[in-house]
Amino acid sequence: MLKLTYTETSFHLECLTLSVEEWVAQRVILALRVGQSLSIKPSTASFLLPVNLPGLEQLKVQVRWDERKIIALCVSDCEYVEVTLSGSWLSDGSENAQGVFVTAMSDRTEFLLHKLWVAAQICTSVMSE
Repeated sequence: MLKLTYTETSFHLECLTLSVEEWVAQRVILALRVGQSLSIKPSTASFLLPVNLPGLEQLKVQVRWDERKIIALCVSDCEYVEVTLSGSWLSDGSENAQGVFVTAMSDRTEFLLHKLWVAAQICTSVMSE
């Protein structure tokens, strides 16, 4: 599964070996034990990847083979492609943009997407230096 953690200033993408159902069940138990509100609802999450990122063409092929339509790519502008994922949004129920988004697709697609996201982070940090 893929887990995207959104904070006030950024987000972090992780590739986990648990199923979405297992991870959500653990998160619900944790919320119950600490007395925290937890809202879970179907949602989408999007982020940008540079169009010149090596491996992006391979992701486009994976997207075409995705029968469940969990992932979509859309050209954002001449420099970026927008990746949109369908899954579940977990938060404390408030209207802020902080929370966790989880989704599952083929292991190969998840691994490739995580690899591309990491490469994009490296490119961004190099360009900002």
